[in-house]
Amino acid sequence: MDRRSYLAAVGTAGIAATAGCSALGGSEALSDPTIHEDTPQRRHLSFSADGEEVASFGADGSVSKGVIRLDTELWHRDETAVESIRLVVWMPTEENAGSETVALAAPVQGDSSPPPEITLSVDRRRSAAVVEITDLDDLRDETISTISLLVDPRSNPSTTVAIDTEIELAGNGLTATDYTLDGRLDLDFPDLNGGA
Repeated sequence: MDRRSYLAAVGTAGIAATAGCSALGGSEALSDPTIHEDTPQRRHLSFSADGEEVASFGADGSVSKGVIRLDTELWHRDETAVESIRLVVWMPTEENAGSETVALAAPVQGDSSPPPEITLSVDRRRSAAVVEITDLDDLRDETISTISLLVDPRSNPSTTVAIDTEIELAGNGLTATDYTLDGRLDLDFPDLNGGA
């Protein structure tokens, strides 16, 4: 028996089998989250697969001197890690009657790593601010509760802030599933135009 040919064939078969295993978990898009409401200013989206919660994204808002502060939190189950977060923050109106300003109020960083890469841009179609967070390092495995946003409505007459979320979760392990979470969270601030 040619031992080298045998070992090469077994090694190739092992690589092919391992490559096949990495695809066992696959990927799944979760785009129909359940909305839970504590108050109109405090809501969260719950994403589930096969009857089990995979992740939740929530926001708690308050108004001070006409500016909305949104404190957000992302929880995900232990077998997953956050790859990226994309938030589109906007104020829906009947007409595109004004624009708002969105600022990142709190730093996003882990215990020992440098802050993740954050990109702020504008979606002109909706007069929306886009916040993209990648390269999360040691935050990947944690509940992320350090993203705070300030929304200044300016001349926008809306009293609703919408947050469109797109979150990428990677599964840990050969048979784990990767998830893309898509959902929209609306928070209502009826006293906003009164300058509370």
